[in-house]
Amino acid sequence: MVTPAGADATERPTRPPAARSALLTYGTSLAVAALSLLNVLIVARSLGPDGRGQVVFLTTIALLTAAISALSVQQGIVNVASADPGSRRALATNAVVLALVLGAIGIACVALLIEVFPAVGSGASRSLTWLALASIPVLILATYLQLLIQADYGFAFTNVVLLVSPAVNVAVNGALAAAGALTVGAALGTWIGGQLLALALLVWYVGRRGQGFGAPDLPLARHSLTFGAKSHVGSVMALGNYRLDQWLLGSIAGARELGLYSVAVAWSEALFFLPTALAAVQRPDLVRGSRQEAGDSAALIFRVAVIVTLPLCVAMILLAPFLCVTIFGEDFRGSIDDLRVLVPGALGIVAMKLMANALTARNLPGLASTAIGVAFVVTIVLDIILIPDHGGLGAAIASTVAYLTAGAVAAVFAARALGIEGRAFLPRRGDVGWLWGHAKLLLHGVRSRFA
Repeated sequence: MVTPAGADATERPTRPPAARSALLTYGTSLAVAALSLLNVLIVARSLGPDGRGQVVFLTTIALLTAAISALSVQQGIVNVASADPGSRRALATNAVVLALVLGAIGIACVALLIEVFPAVGSGASRSLTWLALASIPVLILATYLQLLIQADYGFAFTNVVLLVSPAVNVAVNGALAAAGALTVGAALGTWIGGQLLALALLVWYVGRRGQGFGAPDLPLARHSLTFGAKSHVGSVMALGNYRLDQWLLGSIAGARELGLYSVAVAWSEALFFLPTALAAVQRPDLVRGSRQEAGDSAALIFRVAVIVTLPLCVAMILLAPFLCVTIFGEDFRGSIDDLRVLVPGALGIVAMKLMANALTARNLPGLASTAIGVAFVVTIVLDIILIPDHGGLGAAIASTVAYLTAGAVAAVFAARALGIEGRAFLPRRGDVGWLWGHAKLLLHGVRSRFA
């Protein structure tokens, strides 16, 4: 294992206040969601359900293939970098090499799959399909470097980077739409351009602000791959739960039905950002803390996330007609029921993300993968049964049932592995006070900084 020269290489990074990191990460996620929704609106208004569906299908191919090809090496990277700061330079270089190799393998596999089974490509343009596939190594490396930076508590910078791609999409697609020049190919090219810019920033940070890039380390790469393999099935199935239904829906029901469903998904996924942010911020501390500390922290953050998410779910169900029709237009009225059915699944996502994250942090990725695998299997089975007759609504039912089931399984596994009592998952009166107290501290800190 390569250790950088100098005393700083082995010093543990300074830990910023967890609540502040969580709030900033969540706020960034909301900003990303707002920009992404604005981009969805631009594309949907300009290209209609069919064109929107084509864009979603092509980006889904890239995202799913990248997730599968990455082999979840990022899980090994963040754990190793959190526990052993001196390994960061070698991890950075290994990330570049592995992204290129694994990305090339992923591209070849999907290209062969489409060649043998053309229906998998859903009739998408061949040139645009290849363009989407070419982005796979970029997506993989960005994921690796993002988690490497977060292991060093670099949440502020990764939050900025997360805003880059959606901001580029809104700016460029908005300009093209205003000029009447927005096409499916242009929207895809803009999306890829945003990903490239984000990656360039991550590479710059690691090279100039982080530990830099050192000599590759084969044993360390092998360790990252081994650890990643243990959680890879779960990671792939987690993304599959979010995106595979769209691939299946596009292939079975067509681009228009996918376009309608994608609008509902875009709104409902705004509810996923809080647990995602909390999981990212918690990860280094869960790795370093004791078993009891990890269990107590995971249970507390779960309760707080539920307290915040539940009223948001109710509001989104009530506002579904406004969100889908008033904003996107009458052509998207078919999204209303899809959205209302998808929303309750957010509570399952809270449990699945936070508990699976805690299990993986405590070197139990197999249990996390099993819980996520439950959702994957339920999603596939119900999608195959429901999509042919019910289209997007069938996909929504499948997703919600899968999320709630997997969340329950993940909670049971975490309770047993981390010693969490069942009642610890139930919100308490003191949790609201805890949440309000941290909010006041954050507000005081903001006021002090700008005073």
